[in-house]
Amino acid sequence: MKDEIVESAKHRILYLPHAVKQMTRPERMISPVEVEATIVDGSVIEEYPNDARGRSCLIMHWQGGRCIHVVCAPKSDYLAIITAYLPDEEQWGSDFRTRR
Repeated sequence: MKDEIVESAKHRILYLPHAVKQMTRPERMISPVEVEATIVDGSVIEEYPNDARGRSCLIMHWQGGRCIHVVCAPKSDYLAIITAYLPDEEQWGSDFRTRR
């Protein structure tokens, strides 16, 4: 799935309104550059083949001392960014790869 995500992103990246809202929260401030680095350099940690928005996945990547999670859905001519956030230790294990 990772190759498909990167290929979709080469066409265009579409940030859905929910993603923009989550990225711009004052305690997060996740930039598009960080999202794009997560897409290219991150690891797929969960796949959602039956998502109502279409097949999607969760990618994680460490940047600047913090972990970023991005949920995205590859389409034929763009990559939809559904959300991006900083994972909470109460919901994720210390490696931020495993849900509690």
